[in-house]
Amino acid sequence: MDPIRNPYAPGAGQRPPELAGRDEQLAAFDVVLERVARGRPERSLVLTGLRGVGKTVLLNALRSAAVRKGWGTGKLEARPDQSLRRPLSSALHQAVRELGHPEQGETEHVLGVIRSFAQREAGTDAKLRDKWSPGIAAPVVRGRADSGDVEIDLVELLTDVGGLAADVGKGVAVFIDEMQDLGADDVSALCAACHELSQNGLPVIVVGAGLPHLPAVLSASKSYSERLFSYQRIDRLSREAADRALVAPAEEEEATFTADALAAMYDATRGYPYFIQAYGRSVWDLAPRTPITVDDIAVAGPEAEAELAVGFFGSRYERATPAERDYLRAMADAAVAASDDGVDDPVGSVATADVAAVLGKKPQSLSPARDSLLKKGLIYSGERGRIAFTVPHFGRYLRTQA
Repeated sequence: MDPIRNPYAPGAGQRPPELAGRDEQLAAFDVVLERVARGRPERSLVLTGLRGVGKTVLLNALRSAAVRKGWGTGKLEARPDQSLRRPLSSALHQAVRELGHPEQGETEHVLGVIRSFAQREAGTDAKLRDKWSPGIAAPVVRGRADSGDVEIDLVELLTDVGGLAADVGKGVAVFIDEMQDLGADDVSALCAACHELSQNGLPVIVVGAGLPHLPAVLSASKSYSERLFSYQRIDRLSREAADRALVAPAEEEEATFTADALAAMYDATRGYPYFIQAYGRSVWDLAPRTPITVDDIAVAGPEAEAELAVGFFGSRYERATPAERDYLRAMADAAVAASDDGVDDPVGSVATADVAAVLGKKPQSLSPARDSLLKKGLIYSGERGRIAFTVPHFGRYLRTQA
């Protein structure tokens, strides 16, 4: 079929043509926006899930919903080697601009506080070239959000931003992707700030997205984080939603799938949104005509798997050292050995002791490889003594590579 009209879009954070299976989250967020804007108490939101389930796509969709309500919004992606101050300041700068407060003096004061918060990272004696330059013309506000203690500074900063939003009857939402990569001090400060904002009824919320162990990261920082955030697990799509993700875009291009083809697609993709888009694109390009049949799925399968092997699995595998790759392969083997039917679950959750047994080594000697893989985001630990892949079906990929 015509590749120019191919509606499917596999990509990192790229919105699919049909955002299927997320209606519940979008509707719930609309309620949060209305409640916060009216001064009602509401918790900030945390989305968790594996790679490829559409967390970033949903995060962007929630941000769009906030923009439509007239909120000020800003987004950042956390990185393990970067402090929160500069990216958060950029996000809040954008949020304040979107609010459009009518009093220029009030706006300039808050922008000056944002600038003060950001520049504190470089230190008071830093040279001009080392200071953050966000394009804020407002003068720095001394003595506000610049103590050097990120927890104190963040509370002061978000309090001032929240006050500005309350003046215009709107709210501010900060969207943080890869939230598990925030430093320990920044996580603690963010939790403390959200707690303070909630107690004071200020219209500022944080919407974070991260890997499945993100709730444990937040809980380890502040015990009350379990009550501070509303946690939503983003998982693979149901059969009905997966079918809709394929059928709706195809119908826009006057194409259809047979019932058997849809069943075969779900068997191949297991409902993971990224896999659905990858298979959809390959099947469309190789199918000779509509309706798309189960035979077309079989023909396109190898190309789709090759695309996933390079762009989804391979790019992550290449980041691992030889010792780390041995550890990953041992995880895949241990997952199969631990299953009742000889087939591992999508995330390959295994005990660290079982991985050591496969490699014939003591668990303590494998700690460096395991810790490095955790930092690289290739595996995560949902509970003590167990680890799992952050990428669904990564174990299956590793076994085919072997």
